[in-house]
Amino acid sequence: MFNRDSWSEILEALSSNWFRTVLTAFGVLWGIFILVILLAAGKGLENGVKADFGDIATNTMFMWTQTISKPYKGLPKGRRFTYRMGDVEALWDNVPNLRFVSPRNQLGGFGGSNNVVRGLQTGAFNVYGDYPEIIEQQPMDITSGRFINYGDIDEKRKIAVIGEGVKSALYSGDEDPLGTYIKISGVNFIVVGTYKKKSQGGDSEEDQKEIYVPFSAFSQAFNRGDRVGWMAITAEDGSSITMLKEQIFDVIKQRHSIHPEDDRAIGNFDLFEQYSRVESLFFALKIVAYFVGTLVLLSGIIGISNIMLIVVKERTKEIGIRRALGATPWSIRGQVLMESIFLTIISGMVGISLGALVIYAINKILEANGPVDMFSNPSVDISVVITALIILVVSGLLAGFIPAQNAIKVKPVDALRTE
Repeated sequence: MFNRDSWSEILEALSSNWFRTVLTAFGVLWGIFILVILLAAGKGLENGVKADFGDIATNTMFMWTQTISKPYKGLPKGRRFTYRMGDVEALWDNVPNLRFVSPRNQLGGFGGSNNVVRGLQTGAFNVYGDYPEIIEQQPMDITSGRFINYGDIDEKRKIAVIGEGVKSALYSGDEDPLGTYIKISGVNFIVVGTYKKKSQGGDSEEDQKEIYVPFSAFSQAFNRGDRVGWMAITAEDGSSITMLKEQIFDVIKQRHSIHPEDDRAIGNFDLFEQYSRVESLFFALKIVAYFVGTLVLLSGIIGISNIMLIVVKERTKEIGIRRALGATPWSIRGQVLMESIFLTIISGMVGISLGALVIYAINKILEANGPVDMFSNPSVDISVVITALIILVVSGLLAGFIPAQNAIKVKPVDALRTE
């Protein structure tokens, strides 16, 4: 079956009508090409959207206070409350599987007044009072110096880590900010490090215009006492912050006499929930890509099956002679199946190659012109190529099965009488 004569016969049969063979093969080629392009486009979109999350710990929730909407224990609705450092300790004691609980305070904000002075330069920047763990929850690259440590927390050191955008605004191009002082709302802080962040929401420039100082020094310098503005809470790997969220809220509600059913008192942004929605969306898109690509591929397979039926019909007399000379039904069936599989695999591999060339060209264009919003590095995993090859082999067998069965049903006497 795999000798030179068999392959010569396959090539002769398929090349006897080149135009018909090419048109038939194009159906499979186009189907596998569409499948590869759809999957690559979906992966590129997924990479682009996930890049907006940056390197931020996605199993994280940000939590702040809002107006209480239900009266409880004699206390009226409409009142405000404030987190305290005791709330942080209570969360550690009562909620399992927490990895980080980072209390945070903040000065400034987008569009705020100038709150940072350095010599004759001034600027309006976000200033955060943080613990060292925040760099694990919102990763950043330290470009010089260092980040906050627990020595700074314990000794309430007035040190600051500034973004590259702050450095550009307050310092000349070749000036080293390390060891210099900046004045934040009238209080001097010494710069011990600079950082650069990846974009985490499409505003990369603003991400670089932030200043981090120790939480303890922030509280002392700006008279915050043990008050906490908001918290960044991360669950351990293997646990979902979404599943722990209600336990966290219950602890806070008990400590601040908030009605258990008051869902408006605690504001939160569940990053894990948002990330899970994105992953579910792209899983659905992948299923759609496979579905559409398979349907297009199926149409090509049907085309190959039809052409093989015609080929068998044209070779009826030849099949009759071979049967009369002692050819077994399996040899006839195997010959037809081999022709079908050969045509399917060759056309499919050409489709995969064309798809790979298109993906390569798109990536080169993206490299030359810079990244496109929400689209980055389209690619297809090797497992997809292997799956496609398996689909092609199975499809080739299916496409040739009915024609092969028809071929072996032909009686030698009837075949020889066929004109």
